[in-house]
Amino acid sequence: MSFILGKKLKMTQIWKDGKVVPVTVIHAEPNKVSIVRTSERDGYEAVQVSLGKKKREFPNRKSQPIDMSTMAVDNEISVDSFKEGDKVRVSGIMKGRGFQGVVKRHNFAGGPKTHGQKNRHRAPGSIGSTAFQRVVPGRRMAGHMGVERITIKNLVVAAIDKENNLIFLKGAVPGGRGGLIEIANVK
Repeated sequence: MSFILGKKLKMTQIWKDGKVVPVTVIHAEPNKVSIVRTSERDGYEAVQVSLGKKKREFPNRKSQPIDMSTMAVDNEISVDSFKEGDKVRVSGIMKGRGFQGVVKRHNFAGGPKTHGQKNRHRAPGSIGSTAFQRVVPGRRMAGHMGVERITIKNLVVAAIDKENNLIFLKGAVPGGRGGLIEIANVK
């Protein structure tokens, strides 16, 4: 299993086989293995890698096994572990959207424009029955939106620039420019 931490640089497009391919450029400096977790000592197997001060752990799973014999503290993981055409799972923190209403946050339709409606076009409407005498937990209402961890599976590695430590992923990746991105191979 290949995995690496990187920073999102930008979205752009590249030419591949006579077609334009939309890509996200990830700058993935070589990551250092900071901790190797073992089942004897920790109760599970995982590898923690660091990119500067940021650290993330990649567990050893049955679906995506890690060759633990090659992992040792202070080893480096670079973009060489990926190749063009690999399918990867990408995780990142999406951009924050601030305080949003129900139409944008939960895709409510909004009220009618006629029949006596004046300033209620984007209002949530009724929020519950009178039997409970309170708002039921989990009710979809206006509130803070964004800043959530998003995982996108099966993105394709379009190209790799080993000299500059760049990975070009086909499609969009969550987060803003400069955000931390986790990339892991999908079996």
